Amino acid sequence: MADDSKTARPLEYYRKFIEKDVRPDDRNLEEFRPTILNIGCVGTAEGSALVKLGNTTVMCGIKAEIAAPKTEQPKKGFIVPNVELGPLCSAMFRPGPPGDQAQDLSSFMNEVVKHSCCINTEDLCIVPGKYVWVLYCDLVCLNYDGYVTDACVLALLAAFKTTCLPTVTMDEDTDKLETDDNKKSPLSIQCLPVSSTFTIFDENILLVDPTIEEEALSTGEVTVVTTNDDQLCIIRKPGGSALSPQQLDLCIERAFLRSKQVVRLIHETMNSVDR
Repeated sequence: MADDSKTARPLEYYRKFIEKDVRPDDRNLEEFRPTILNIGCVGTAEGSALVKLGNTTVMCGIKAEIAAPKTEQPKKGFIVPNVELGPLCSAMFRPGPPGDQAQDLSSFMNEVVKHSCCINTEDLCIVPGKYVWVLYCDLVCLNYDGYVTDACVLALLAAFKTTCLPTVTMDEDTDKLETDDNKKSPLSIQCLPVSSTFTIFDENILLVDPTIEEEALSTGEVTVVTTNDDQLCIIRKPGGSALSPQQLDLCIERAFLRSKQVVRLIHETMNSVDR
């Protein structure tokens, strides 16, 4: 009978739970889903990570290539995030070119990297004016069960943390590059950006880390990106129900708490691999 109610009247079904400050998956309104992180899972990539946020699963692999820099920025390399939302992760998506949501997510990943300054692109310079590194960051959603942004940001960040680039030198006589794959250096990370998403239910109730069902029933959403050095990086409010200043302050406060949890998870995962 409960399943019938959930299917026929999903909004009323959720309201019965939320009136008791709980959700159908037994989380309270302020609770994020369990987060699992696996790093170094793609052996052919320079860096990689797999994130499972509840049932939402995202894998990130980073490949490095050498290219010429822009003329106006001779010492800066490039970071190119690309998010793939294919039919294997959800029936919502179709085969073919990236849809609007995937393109929007790719753009947002680029914003996170740019505005957080987590990577100094001058660190990707090999020979000024001639050669720089390009980091292609492929983010593939393996299972879509709710707002995927937070999982993508965490997967990208964890993949950055595992990325090592080979030593490259240039022969001044021949102008040719020599790459030593036996000597690799870890990518320098300036800070750790963390994304936290909140949805608005019934126009005034905040739900942290929504599932796909909560996402469908929401009347609005907001994503807050903070860094481990206590900086507020991005507030993304694409539309829907408005937030009061008090609600926005609450989202920011919870985002900073979430940031500490995620950074702790990354450090614990990295330390367990190093042992």
